[in-house]
Amino acid sequence: MKFGRKKRSFNNNGEQPVQTVARKQTSNIFAFSNFEAQSKAERELYSSLRKSVPVIDAAICKIVRLIGKFTIETNDRRCQETADSFVKNVRTNGSASGLNSFIYTYLDSLLTYGEAVGEMVPDAGQNGVCALYNASLDDVEITAGSSPLDLIVCRNDCGVITPVKYGERVFATLLNPKPGTVHGTSILSGLPFVSSILLRIFESVKTNWERVGDIRFAVTYNPDSNGAVMTRENARLIADEWKKAMRSDSVCDFVSAGDVSIKVIGAESTMPDCDIPIRHLLEQIIAKLGIPPFLLGISWSSTERMSEQQADILTSELEHYRTAVEPVISKIITAHLRLCGFNCGFKIKWNDINLQDALELSQARLNNANAMSIEKEAGLEVTDE
Repeated sequence: MKFGRKKRSFNNNGEQPVQTVARKQTSNIFAFSNFEAQSKAERELYSSLRKSVPVIDAAICKIVRLIGKFTIETNDRRCQETADSFVKNVRTNGSASGLNSFIYTYLDSLLTYGEAVGEMVPDAGQNGVCALYNASLDDVEITAGSSPLDLIVCRNDCGVITPVKYGERVFATLLNPKPGTVHGTSILSGLPFVSSILLRIFESVKTNWERVGDIRFAVTYNPDSNGAVMTRENARLIADEWKKAMRSDSVCDFVSAGDVSIKVIGAESTMPDCDIPIRHLLEQIIAKLGIPPFLLGISWSSTERMSEQQADILTSELEHYRTAVEPVISKIITAHLRLCGFNCGFKIKWNDINLQDALELSQARLNNANAMSIEKEAGLEVTDE
């Protein structure tokens, strides 16, 4: 009889199991499929927000364009040529080309729904990755595997969830995922309520202008006190004469006998002022999206200093979104270079977000150079900071 300490159980990856998640009895890959997932109705809600509120769609398009372009830098000349050709010419979704185009669509989905899924299509002759595809979130399902640290992308075939056959070709990104879930958070979360109020105000403005702009009249005939009786024929005659007078293709007078009064329906009421509530709602929307108002064509009172601070905040937001998509770029470039037979490292270099940042950096370098020159002429000790 042998005595010994019982061995600890580890998973296949050599990692200890996560202790802060509820365990299930099943051990298949869908053991954690009860994690909160994004529904199709929620995605349709976010899509309808972009269609209904133009400022939301404009803000997301601005963010995608302002993120800028990137290049790949390597230490090997042949590897650099392969990387440059791939970034410029790789097919994307069948109608576009270039890795930047794929990343723009990927980021657009990530911002709108909080989730994005893509797939690499390798060349049949093992000559690298020949195409990239942005998957529709309605066709896939992101679930947790045997561990909540592992994400599995599954196909959704009419409600039947099955893992993809080649999982190494598929990748997914979650934007600000909620703890304990495999559910990303859209930047539009929290806006449906505010947007519903804004759309209700616009609908009311539309209805009021239809009533006020296209004036309605109320024609009232009061029979005199001599015993005249209002008959249906008299009412029809007055109505016909009024229609003739109101025709748009001709000008004529309205002639009637008796006491006839004409009033404009709703002339006593005034249009409610909607500028202040609309501005309050737009402030909430723009604050959530993180876009300065002047980039959306909204000319609110602001100083030059305030605009510079808003531009700095936008720069930090764009840097955050660049960080979110960089792992996807690294995975795609690494797979392509390995399939092409290269094992060299590379760096992702983004271009400057705007020329104002480059101008400020060059001005700072000029000021430092002038300070060092003055210190040398004065015989002081020069210190590099």
